[in-house]
Amino acid sequence: MDRLQNEKAMKCIVCHGQDVRLADVREQLKIGQDIVYVPIQTLVCQACGEAYYDRRTIRFLEEAAAKLRQNRDNLEEIGKVLLYK
Repeated sequence: MDRLQNEKAMKCIVCHGQDVRLADVREQLKIGQDIVYVPIQTLVCQACGEAYYDRRTIRFLEEAAAKLRQNRDNLEEIGKVLLYK
């Protein structure tokens, strides 16, 4: 993700903070009734948590979602979500 490291000097558009840096993020994709976490690296404001995605990352997430809709073999269950009635 060297393409993102060049953006170190950017300011956060939400809080105007100047500490925007590369961080590990678990993006959530909703596939049917399930939530799938996809680990990625992207720029994140350290003050407010706003994440910034470049086109390549968006394309990767869209392709991952399409693959998951067809085949869920690569998934590991890490917990359960329960609905209170």
